[in-house]
Amino acid sequence: MVILGGGFAGLFAVRALRSAPVAVTLVDSCAHHLFQPLLYQCASGILSGGQIAQPLRAVLRRHPQVRCLQATATDVDVAGRIVHAQRPDGGVLELPYDDLIVGVGVRQSYFGHDEFAPYAPGMKTLADALAVRTKLYQAFEMAEASTDPQERAQWLTFALVGGGPTGVELAGQIREIAGHTLEREFSTIDPGRARVLIFDGSDGVLGAFGPELSRRTARTLDALGVEVHLGSIVTEVDDRGLTVRRKDGGTDRVEARTVLWTAGVEAPPLATALARATGAEQDRAGRIRVEPDLTIAGHPEIRVVGDLMSLDKLPGLAEVAMQSGAYAGRRIRHTIEGRTRAPRPFRYLDLGSAAYISRGRAVVKMGRFRASGLIGWLIWLFIHIAFLTGFRSRLGAVLSWAVVFATGSRRERAFTPEVPHGAAAPALPPSGPPADPAVNRHEPPRPA
Repeated sequence: MVILGGGFAGLFAVRALRSAPVAVTLVDSCAHHLFQPLLYQCASGILSGGQIAQPLRAVLRRHPQVRCLQATATDVDVAGRIVHAQRPDGGVLELPYDDLIVGVGVRQSYFGHDEFAPYAPGMKTLADALAVRTKLYQAFEMAEASTDPQERAQWLTFALVGGGPTGVELAGQIREIAGHTLEREFSTIDPGRARVLIFDGSDGVLGAFGPELSRRTARTLDALGVEVHLGSIVTEVDDRGLTVRRKDGGTDRVEARTVLWTAGVEAPPLATALARATGAEQDRAGRIRVEPDLTIAGHPEIRVVGDLMSLDKLPGLAEVAMQSGAYAGRRIRHTIEGRTRAPRPFRYLDLGSAAYISRGRAVVKMGRFRASGLIGWLIWLFIHIAFLTGFRSRLGAVLSWAVVFATGSRRERAFTPEVPHGAAAPALPPSGPPADPAVNRHEPPRPA
């Protein structure tokens, strides 16, 4: 069988198949498992890439029946039961399957404005997080080097589009970086005066957490110095800032050299190819509508799990991916074992949602239970330690959190300088010894 995607859904499917007599091919474009809920902590310098991303081969070393391949699935031949995939070097793979689990997740959506992407990066991959880290810390360096007060103010303005968990968490981290991490590190600027703005088209931040926690979060953000602009739709983004349309129809221009996109997701191209091949329906975000047992109608051999599936308006949470992946794996194992009883439909057990805002401040929703402040933060801490993949990841994360929470310092602040959009890369000095002028001079060819 073939599993597409090495995220939470794919890993939990593999674990459910561990005792089954089946050969599994796991295909992933990155060859590592990424703990996406903590991407913002990698971007803000709390955690390293190695603490939130583990090689799939290392994670699955106790699963000898699993073969890992680095490739990107591009199409599915339903009649021939073959997955078409492309390797990083451009080579093409054809992978036959008896059963197929599709858990490739979703990608950033710009709501039809892909031209915003070069100026407002999202944060869905490890590369995205490292790029955001560069933008954040380089902005302070550029402000320090600037002699123009207006330009300096632009570099010290950070605009985030989207008031969901990622936007709120990242906004809180930027305020902590400005007010604590970088305090007294610069001679001509005061990082604490940096502006952090959130723009969201809805009526409240963290709307999925309910009105009460949304209001608490808004108060916490205000106390941190984050400016929240609700009912604001972004209409333009460029290298100098963004334009937003207010509820009353008016527009505002915000000059900000750092714009980050934390709103919206959409299905990758594979979803369209799969829907075309199977006749499956897609929702507005392009996700595949599935049956109660997570199969595609008319194709019991294909199961769609995690963020890519559309079922009962389930949220795009890691816990949904874990449970759906495990369910799909068990269903296949039961079939192989010859169990004839009709499978029970997938039922999601809501274990809650959590969002970290700043040191000692988080919000948690678990059924009817609500928590915020220090209690919410302690629950958030326990949840994320429990689900981090690998002992070394857990231990490293705990140590990093202890340092940051106790001192405010961040060890993971190294970044590769970014060339501003439209600017030429700096010329590199020549390497090696000085060239012989006689060698560089154009000379006529010598006779043999």
